[in-house]
Amino acid sequence: MITLYHRPKTRSTRFLFLLEELGAPYVVRVVTTRNRDGSGAADPANPHPHGKVPAIDDDGVVVFESPAIALYLTDKFPKNRIGPLVGDSDRGAYLSWLSYYTGVFEPAFLSKFMNVEVPRATAGWVAVEECLPAVLDRLARGPYLLGDRFSAADVLYATTFALFANSPLLPQSPVIAEYVARVTARPAFARAVARDGG
Repeated sequence: MITLYHRPKTRSTRFLFLLEELGAPYVVRVVTTRNRDGSGAADPANPHPHGKVPAIDDDGVVVFESPAIALYLTDKFPKNRIGPLVGDSDRGAYLSWLSYYTGVFEPAFLSKFMNVEVPRATAGWVAVEECLPAVLDRLARGPYLLGDRFSAADVLYATTFALFANSPLLPQSPVIAEYVARVTARPAFARAVARDGG
């Protein structure tokens, strides 16, 4: 049984979506985390080393960080083919887009949000203005990051795009708008939103 350590309306909500897509058995344990303004405290029951969400516990196996959780869950629950398995021709692209999410995409957006210039010579990521065209180019070739195949990578990217939909951080793009609409129209997303409390 998977336990999802969760705080509503945070990055962990996307894992309600993924768990629903996978048809995986899971329970939700709502935890407290520090707030952006510095208030609040990490829940000692949360196994994430910094008290953040998401984290999962699979009968004693703890996994944290979104791409790692996505990969772990799609490998463990392959029935719905939400993640290409070892030997699948889409596996390399899947691993690349999961890693790109944490290594480039999210740091690019956080740098822009915090108005911090990306140190070009030393950073492992790039500015949003360089990152976004790579993602848009990929999405222009098919409805999902893996072409015609929906995957857990789409769960990460589309939910992030949805979060920034009305933000000046994200330029208006019909490719992004259609992608978000396509992903969030999935029945598992509606179930996740209902479970998260709307």
